[in-house]
Amino acid sequence: MDEVVITYLWLSILLYFLLGGADFGAGIIEMFTSSKRIKKTRTTLYEAIGPIWESNHMWLVIAIVILFVGFPVIYSTLSVHLHIPILILLLGIIARGTAFVFRHYDAIHDNMQEVYNKIFVWSSFITPLFLGIIAGSTVSGKIDLKADTFETAYIYPWLNWFSIAVGFFTVALCGFLAAVYLIGEATNEEDRKEFIRKAKNANSIAVICGILVFIAAEANEVPLVRWVFGDKVGLGAVLAATISLVLLWVFVHAKNELVIRGLVAFQVTMILLAISYAHFPDLVITTSGDNLSLIQYKAPAATLNALGWALLIGSVFILPALFYLYYSFRKKANADVGYSH
Repeated sequence: MDEVVITYLWLSILLYFLLGGADFGAGIIEMFTSSKRIKKTRTTLYEAIGPIWESNHMWLVIAIVILFVGFPVIYSTLSVHLHIPILILLLGIIARGTAFVFRHYDAIHDNMQEVYNKIFVWSSFITPLFLGIIAGSTVSGKIDLKADTFETAYIYPWLNWFSIAVGFFTVALCGFLAAVYLIGEATNEEDRKEFIRKAKNANSIAVICGILVFIAAEANEVPLVRWVFGDKVGLGAVLAATISLVLLWVFVHAKNELVIRGLVAFQVTMILLAISYAHFPDLVITTSGDNLSLIQYKAPAATLNALGWALLIGSVFILPALFYLYYSFRKKANADVGYSH
């Protein structure tokens, strides 16, 4: 069951980034939308976020539960040394969700709507920023298991150039994901061209941030170049991501939204694979070299077996329910559009 549990862990992280990342990206898109187009953009965002935003954080919860139950040493290490960025991440998730609900369902429209808007867009930016910082910190080699000062134990593991660069790269990827997904939500050609323009801008920013990640990795002595380009799987993933990016822009002009959504999801998957494969099964890289491996620091076999079966059986009930949730929201959205016409 070890392979089953690890697979579910990786897939839950991936799905949280693909779905939750696009959710965060919608707020980032709104942040950089002009006041002239903001009302129309928000309407499109509501229709796009509605089917998935209720269930997005389920993937994060699953990943946390898997770590807590199946890999308690890794869970406790990350919870202790990265508790500051994790706290900011959780506060961002809470602030964003409440602001989204209040600004949409508040019966009284007054000056508080502007407060809700600012909380929503800034938490949409800050949350993926710290999500990326946490991800970068796990492999930065800055976590000191024998730290004897507050700074070395709780600050330096995440407050470094590499982790921050990964954070901004994550923000850019979320914006790129959202812009590409939203192309298919546009109701007219003008809106479609606007989201294509935003996707191109986000793509350019993501490339720049990606370059900065490699520069920061060299500055902080993180062997990112070796992980990505020194391994056949990593190199193949980079090539696949590059080819999918080219195809994405080809199919954008062919107006095949389903294909471009699949291509951008595939591209992000390849990026995560390129970064994570070379140091697998080490999930946490430490300063001493005593890395925390998913194989070495796993729970007893009986625990992993129970967890594996729970994940498999749970999928039988959860996945159909998620598909039905998405179907119900899409059906309602289409009915509302038809009624408005």
